[in-house]
Amino acid sequence: MSGIVAIVNLDGSPVDRALLERMTRFMTYRGPDAQGVWCEGNVGFGHTMLRTTFEAATERQPLSFDSQVWLVADARVDGRHELIEKLMAKGRDAKNANDAELILHAYYVWGEDCVEHLLGDFAFAIWDGPRRKLFCARDRFAIKPFYYARLGETLIISNTLNCVRQHPLVSSDLNEQAIGDFLLSGGNKDWTTTTFADIKRLPAAQVLVCSDGVLRKRSYWQLNADDELRYSNPNDYVEHFQELLKTAVADRMRTPGVGVMMSGGLDSSALAAAALSMAPKGREPIDVRAYTIVYDWLIPDRERYYSRLVADQLGIPISYLPSDDYPLYKDWDKPELRRPEPSDEPLLAIIADYMRLIATENRVALTGWDGDALMREVPRYYFGSLWKARRFGRFGLDMWRYVLAQRELPGIGLRTGLKRFLRGSVPEEGANLPQWLNEDFAARLNLKARWEELNPTWEPTHPRRPTAFLVYSMCSWVRLFESHDPGVTGLLLEERHPFFDLRLMNYLLSLPPMPWCIKKRLLRVAARGVLPEEVRLRPKTTLAGNTEVEQLQRPESAWVDHFQAAPELARFVERKLIPRLAGESDAYKVATNMRPLSLNYWLECLT
Repeated sequence: MSGIVAIVNLDGSPVDRALLERMTRFMTYRGPDAQGVWCEGNVGFGHTMLRTTFEAATERQPLSFDSQVWLVADARVDGRHELIEKLMAKGRDAKNANDAELILHAYYVWGEDCVEHLLGDFAFAIWDGPRRKLFCARDRFAIKPFYYARLGETLIISNTLNCVRQHPLVSSDLNEQAIGDFLLSGGNKDWTTTTFADIKRLPAAQVLVCSDGVLRKRSYWQLNADDELRYSNPNDYVEHFQELLKTAVADRMRTPGVGVMMSGGLDSSALAAAALSMAPKGREPIDVRAYTIVYDWLIPDRERYYSRLVADQLGIPISYLPSDDYPLYKDWDKPELRRPEPSDEPLLAIIADYMRLIATENRVALTGWDGDALMREVPRYYFGSLWKARRFGRFGLDMWRYVLAQRELPGIGLRTGLKRFLRGSVPEEGANLPQWLNEDFAARLNLKARWEELNPTWEPTHPRRPTAFLVYSMCSWVRLFESHDPGVTGLLLEERHPFFDLRLMNYLLSLPPMPWCIKKRLLRVAARGVLPEEVRLRPKTTLAGNTEVEQLQRPESAWVDHFQAAPELARFVERKLIPRLAGESDAYKVATNMRPLSLNYWLECLT
């Protein structure tokens, strides 16, 4: 969990070492264990370290084997044993290499193709001195942030957005399209940009190469589910899954203890059980601790009950964060809740306090994101996709299998569901362009057309796994990962996501959806005898109420209709046209009409 920064002056002028050192020191909050700077001629790297794996004890960055090729990385490499064997077969002495060294060894062996041999979460930059080339890469799922800015003949790179902003060439000019996307949908929908006009994002699974003053980007991977796996013995599906899940968790442990962000649901509970099983025989058990957000009276919520069942059965300690009393926008004016980009979370303080609670006892936390997409195909999407692909034989066979397995018809309202798929989805009621948008701003950016672009008629894009492909095509994952990154939260806590392990994901996407990926049948079978039966058989549930709506029913929330607008807000929003929010019970209207207030808070704190 490192902070990284790189500066390259493309005109050959020397890097300002004092500036590089200041930018590196700026990231000390996210890497207090060690700091390092390397600077030579027109290139400089900076690094701040937080050690979160056993192997990181030997890690020193910026890193070079020969003072010719240099690396700076925020990375955790998975599948280390297999990668080390491949490297040693190529003549590299990688037996005891840490993760940063493995990446550099891989570059020496495979050059730019090294990313195809790397598993895990990473953002890194390599300066190849003999070739006068900068080579950078971001992991397949954009779990590690990567930002860059090219201004004239200067290229600045970091995994920390506000670090890039420390460079004097980088302005605070806003990217109006990103602001427009935020107001329309709650977040920037462009994978390549940020809220600041000068700063770009490197998208997931892409490399960035700078050579001879020219920047080029290319993708090195894309999600694939073309091949379907077939076992003759149904137990083989379960055993293979259990093996891969344990491998994914083990690669993300590599630490004496771990926190699990555990609700009372299947995904995170299964990860807690897998983490607990990682301790080698004859050694001390791994310290596994669970943490759960609960509501005791604001909304109907049973996560305290179900998570306690899991913790008791596994024999692990559990801590709760009661969240009923958090008012809207609590602590948004305090430095610890200031975010580098606008946030669409009026109850952000709950998330921040939850992560702070975990960070008091752990440097690593496991999440259950996103077992739902991988193991829970929505029946109407799945059957509609088969129908549209004219796979009528498979449609009929799987419909029969569904009825046998679930003892019910699929909940698609078959005729209605098929009509919906044939003509396209129906927009949510009330989903109109917000009336409070500044007219000049809306016209300049043609936000009406952008609104239609952001709310398309959904069509299945994969004939076998439509739900999974729909979920993984969304920009929301990038926003979620980045919003929990230490560069944003300021906390010494790295979140890791076993279900985003490429090996496990490829396997789950290759399964016959029926019956294994309907209502998480695979996980339910695998958890038999491991988790409490009440949890194992518990239907998928979401919060039984909307917390923002419930807070708006309370008299103390009336202030939201009388907030003082920052002068900059008028550039984007007509303050007087924002509808009354206090007492509003429509969750869609609440989410839409609170965005100007969220943006206002961010603009007030923007420096």
